[in-house]
Amino acid sequence: MRPAQLATLKFFALLFLLPGLAGLIVSATISTSYLEKMPRVPVISEDRVVPREIHGIVVYQTKEEDKKLSSIEYWSVGVFVVGLGLGLVFLEKWGATQARYGEDDDELAEDRS
Repeated sequence: MRPAQLATLKFFALLFLLPGLAGLIVSATISTSYLEKMPRVPVISEDRVVPREIHGIVVYQTKEEDKKLSSIEYWSVGVFVVGLGLGLVFLEKWGATQARYGEDDDELAEDRS
């Protein structure tokens, strides 16, 4: 694989890994804030009836809050996994390229002997 293709693959791997990781950090921050400010019992008048367990503590949130946090978590994991896959492909291609150059060096060393 050409060095330009390797650089492009590495770029796209980072392009997916970093936002995915950032999204996971944002969802963890939101969960922590929910733990501090959400009620621990259902509040029907505020429509807080959807349970969410955070670090072993159940808090109750609205359907919209649950949908928002769940979508952030799912999209972040999906984007991160795509980046991880591209990163693994990059490492495989990079390793194959390095091995090929290493074989060429061995052949050159044998020819000189």
